[in-house]
Amino acid sequence: MTGAMLPMSRAEMQARGWDCLDVLLVSGDAYVDHPSFGTAVIGRLLESLGYRVGVIAQPDWRGVADFQTLGRPRLFAGITSGNVDSMVANYTANRRRRRTDDFSPGDQSGLRPDRALIVYANRLREAFGAQAGVPRLPLVLGGIEASLRRLAHYDYWDDAVRRSVLPDAKADLLVYGMAEPAISEIAARLAAGEPVEALEGIRGTAVLRPAPPAEALRLPAFEQVRDDPQAFLEAFRAIYANMSPRDARVLAQPHGERWVVQYPPAWPLKPEELDRVHELPFTRRWHPRYDAEGGVRALETVRWSLISHRGCCGECSFCSLYLHQGRIVSSRSPESVLREARALAERPDFKGTITDIGGPTLNLYAASCPLWDRQGFCDSRRCLLPEKCPRLRLGYAASLKLYRAVRGLPRVKHVFLASGFRHDLLLCRDADEYLEEVLRHHVGGQLKLAPEHSEDRVLDLMGKPRYPVYLRFLEKLERIGRKIGRRIYLANYFISAHPGAGLQEARGLATALGRRNMSPEQVQDFLPLPLTVSGAMYHTGVHPFTGERVYSARSLEERRLQRALVQPRGADSAPLVRRALALLGKQAPGGGPAGKKRKKP
Repeated sequence: MTGAMLPMSRAEMQARGWDCLDVLLVSGDAYVDHPSFGTAVIGRLLESLGYRVGVIAQPDWRGVADFQTLGRPRLFAGITSGNVDSMVANYTANRRRRRTDDFSPGDQSGLRPDRALIVYANRLREAFGAQAGVPRLPLVLGGIEASLRRLAHYDYWDDAVRRSVLPDAKADLLVYGMAEPAISEIAARLAAGEPVEALEGIRGTAVLRPAPPAEALRLPAFEQVRDDPQAFLEAFRAIYANMSPRDARVLAQPHGERWVVQYPPAWPLKPEELDRVHELPFTRRWHPRYDAEGGVRALETVRWSLISHRGCCGECSFCSLYLHQGRIVSSRSPESVLREARALAERPDFKGTITDIGGPTLNLYAASCPLWDRQGFCDSRRCLLPEKCPRLRLGYAASLKLYRAVRGLPRVKHVFLASGFRHDLLLCRDADEYLEEVLRHHVGGQLKLAPEHSEDRVLDLMGKPRYPVYLRFLEKLERIGRKIGRRIYLANYFISAHPGAGLQEARGLATALGRRNMSPEQVQDFLPLPLTVSGAMYHTGVHPFTGERVYSARSLEERRLQRALVQPRGADSAPLVRRALALLGKQAPGGGPAGKKRKKP
């Protein structure tokens, strides 16, 4: 877990005895060498395969000088906006520019351009254009921004359907999802002398071609989905239905005279493969060049944490995990997590507390389904709704065994679980021992839950369990709290202005919280992310799978009113609450204005 960081300067390259790189990684985030940061994971993986890898982090995109710092790489340049889509990183859900950036040194904003993949690709072409006898540099897009924008998609900031980012960036390949298998194959084939134009059929990638493969499922063209909501929904349903690695088809979507061709998703990593990735020699530090600026805040919340698994079978409508990490849960072996925990505890700067052992949904570690290996996931039903599928096996026994082993390590005083729990999975009797031990030993300040809302229709549209399920969990929590002699505090997360939620629904949530004397601090304004179910509902006003019409609060004014109702104790909430209540007095049931009937589906 110690060693030199990947080079960010010529001097650091020379210290390794390198005169040039094989792969250059360009990122919109500061360089943090930790397994929670995608650039570090891909860089360390390629390094372990024998490639010389360097990083250019947050370059000045107004010129090419920063992009030329490490010279032209031999194989390709990989481009990512960072751990967050650049528009999400730069703007709030109300389209206001953010004042700080946790992924930048000293929280500085403005170090990452809007639509970073496109901007960085443009600068790299300028910096390393084709020269006499030297072909142009292959450009590979990756990360969450590439995953969410790989095909035609609704963009909240433009309030319009945009093209795939692949033709906009004029890149050679786009890697979507967790990129380890795809990037390894790309590097190997380029190193073997294949031209970038020949890199066909790589799982988890998309390419731009003059014609689609014969076997491809043809989607409505970009121009159609841009102009016709029904064509948008048709394309969306096809994209969503082709996410299972075992039976997904090749997809092809026309963009003008060219086609974006998406190959099926990569297979989830097996436990031994995931172990290998997370046991690469990360230093778990930001690059020393950031010391004078106070470091990188995003590291502080994960520096002493361990990632135990990836993927989530929850399928929340507003979440991008389905599109990026996938629905199949992949878990590391307990032995690997324990080795990493032991190495962490042996560090001289370790203070005795491991802050998390988790993943996207904490209590899905070691979850399994016999169908995941045989056929992928089911088309006919969800894993968790309307209740947990009986085939899904939860890994509570394996989790407890792991937590006990980590607690027993020398120098480890506390092991906390800071990721969010799926509360409906903690109601079964099989979860009793797990929940009690977690509450006894692994909850320091607050238990993180995401009930999201209280109203049935909104929760159904979100793909979340209904509110009575949450109330039953609170009763169980209180019962166990009395047994162990401690009061358990909760950090509850709610979303305001999600599709289906009007002022009536916001008042319903406020009333439900008021009955429990709850004044939530963690309320997020709904943000329609590209290629998500909720984003499709927001854009078209129609549920993509049922065809029912769905109301969405589209004005900034109504979004502010909904949030004020849910958070009435906010500094500026009082006048907004009065205005919301006045409007509710004039409003018909269902969220729409009085006097206007909703259209039938």
